Amino acid sequence: MQESQRIADQLKRSMEGEAWHGPALLELLADVSAPEAAAHPLPVAHSIWELCLHLNCWQVAVLQRLQGQAMEYAPDEDWPTPPAPTEAAWQQALEQLQYTYRQLQAAILQLPDEQLEQPCPGKNYSLYILLHGLIQHILYHGGQIALLRKALQV
Repeated sequence: MQESQRIADQLKRSMEGEAWHGPALLELLADVSAPEAAAHPLPVAHSIWELCLHLNCWQVAVLQRLQGQAMEYAPDEDWPTPPAPTEAAWQQALEQLQYTYRQLQAAILQLPDEQLEQPCPGKNYSLYILLHGLIQHILYHGGQIALLRKALQV
């Protein structure tokens, strides 16, 4: 198995399941309603919706970096403000997160292993570190979502 395939597998586990740590991100989001996603059960924490938008932004950033672009976000772009909490808007956010994930998964599977050691555009680390960092980022925020669900008793 190529290293890019291993990385793609770890991304899949963090997003879809079969991770040893517990539920993956999409499993955690499966039965969350729009009002629950928009809620702030912990006043100093981001909402589930805000976390999902943030995670999608970083999946897009990683995709762009894989395409050779030095991608940076302004603070308001890094943490987009969710729209009004309708079920349609929440479903659209979830669909966008999954769509971007599928694009990223395909891009990683197309990545030759030799390219993993190339510098990440605009950074002082490799694409290998970038991809592992993204997976760690997903798991970190997935843990936050799990706690928010408990606070909401979802």
